[in-house]
Parts: sequence; structure tokens; C-alpha cells
Amino acid sequence: MSRLLVVEDDPDIALALRLLFSRAGYEVAHAGDGRTGLKEAYAEHPDLVVLDVGLPEMDGWQVLERLRDVSDVPVLVLTAHGQEAEKVRGLRGGADDYLTKPFANNELLARVEALLRRSSAGQNSWASQIYDDGLVHLDPTKRRVYVKGDEKRLTPTEFRLLNALVRHAGAVLSPNQLLTQAWDDPTGIGQERVKFAVLRLRRKLGWSDPDESPIESVRGFGYRYRKASGDDG
Repeated sequence: MSRLLVVEDDPDIALALRLLFSRAGYEVAHAGDGRTGLKEAYAEHPDLVVLDVGLPEMDGWQVLERLRDVSDVPVLVLTAHGQEAEKVRGLRGGADDYLTKPFANNELLARVEALLRRSSAGQNSWASQIYDDGLVHLDPTKRRVYVKGDEKRLTPTEFRLLNALVRHAGAVLSPNQLLTQAWDDPTGIGQERVKFAVLRLRRKLGWSDPDESPIESVRGFGYRYRKASGDDG
């Protein structure tokens, strides 16, 4: 049974969501504010978080940011705003999906099922061989990444994204290919996630300058990892 964490301050909506998910066969926990939601997420390790944006004290964007620092748990963001800017902000912050209130129960359940399916399908999809080109050392078994000997802390999605790029060093991978390999999402829905994830990955690895980054953007096509030359190690 998958465990869901609902972070929602409106008691009526929270009750409706708990009933909906419980009847669908999920184990459901609830937090009424952002700080409690973070504590629940850290302690209980849910399989998916349904996160309302308009929370008191610590809003949903802050919760999402802190979650993404330590976890790759799928996050479905709920908001009363329908503007495109809000959707982009959610994707940029690392949300996996986005739903605007009011929403149909069947659509919400379908999106939750899809996120859980992608998450479970991608857990064992990577080879165990160590990669080392003198610049990047990547160990899939231990889930560790080093750049020039310094360990870098990545979320599971960022790890899979880097793994996909270095395993195809020199080749251009389209956003759809990266969605399939790093998110296990062959539908290609949500390609903007790739752009924002690449930006976060570069920053964490110390490659914020696009001209200096081994992860290159190939306009109109996708992304390519430029393998380090012998004197880069």
C-alpha cells in the first residue's frame, strides 16, 4: 500500500482528500501547515506528497524547496491559481505535477497513480557499473557522485539525469529521451522539467557557467555531456 502525505490547511479540503485517497486504497497522513508537513515527510518517508501552495507560515513553495534539498519524493502541487507563471514556478521548484483547484477527483487520482507508477518503475532501472572520466566519478550502487574528487549531494532524479548524460557522453539526448531515462516518463509530458532539472544539476555540480559546463544545451535538440579530456582530471 502506497503512503501519501497531504499537506493542506483547509480542513474541508483535507478531509475530502483523505477520504478520496483512503477509498482508493492508499494509506494517508495529513499535515495542516508547512512545518508539520516537512516533519512528517522527514519522519514517515511517504511515497508521494500532495502539497497545497497556500499554507500558513511556511508556504508550499518553501516546503517544496526544502523537500528537494533532501528528497526526490514525487510532489503534486495543488493551487488555486491558474496562471502559467504559477505552473512554471512549480516546475522550476522541482514539482512533478501540478493541478489547479477546483479539480475532478478522477483526474487527481489518475495523476497520483501515474506519479507513483513512474517512481516505482524507475527505482531499479540503472546499471551498477562505476563511471569515471577523470572529472566525474559516479557510483550507481552507492549512489555517490564526485567532481574532481569532491562529493556532490544529488537527489535521486538528479543522479539519474547525470547518469543518463554521462553514459551517452558525446551524444545529444532530447528532453523526451531524458524524461524516459531519468523520470521513466515516455509520454514526454512536462518537458520543462528537464530544463529546470538541468539547471539545478549544473548548479549543484559547480557548473553554473554554461560556457564552462560539460553539460551543454544544444538548441532545438536537447542536452549533451562533453566528456572530459585527459588533462581535465
